[in-house]
Amino acid sequence: MPVHDVHVAVIYYSSTGTVAELARRIADAAEHAGADVRLRRTAELAPQAAIDANPAWAANAAATADVLEATHEDMLWADAVIFGTPTRFGNVTSQLKQYLDTLGGLWQQGRLADKVYSGFTASATQHGGQESTLLALYQTIHHFGGILVAPGYTDPAKFRDGNPYGTSHVGGPDTPLDEDARTAARIQAERVVKFTKAIKHGLSTAS
Repeated sequence: MPVHDVHVAVIYYSSTGTVAELARRIADAAEHAGADVRLRRTAELAPQAAIDANPAWAANAAATADVLEATHEDMLWADAVIFGTPTRFGNVTSQLKQYLDTLGGLWQQGRLADKVYSGFTASATQHGGQESTLLALYQTIHHFGGILVAPGYTDPAKFRDGNPYGTSHVGGPDTPLDEDARTAARIQAERVVKFTKAIKHGLSTAS
């Protein structure tokens, strides 16, 4: 079994469950690759009436109620953070963005720098803003001074799902993750753990 000597936080927002399922896949793959993993969701900002009006949204809220909400301590604990968000008009959701916006104090202290970061997303339609959402997310990583580890085309399977920026899936709650998305999640998680181990041990040796 791999040595679990790095910490990976998978922090996501999901409304109807697709990104939540991707998050679980990525968390499981990261743990299998040799990381201690925390799976965390960001706080819901939408009114309860809006959630109750959408059966899939309400079902996902109930199904993930036991997943702890992300805190600042999760960021401090992590050697790597993999963020997940659905697309919202080609951008990250307000729920994830609100969490990111609360990290200003840690950023100012330099405590978000030198960690590995990566991202994943989903949209209801093809070309629904997946790439622009991940690129928008990664702007924040650059401000953190983070080390961006995207999957790229580093595995033959990536030429099937076609997204070098991060794992993605097209479809809503009635469209289960396909094999391409499941494989992409594993590849991304393994790549993040691989480089987190290399960077963490390299920095400790250099210091």
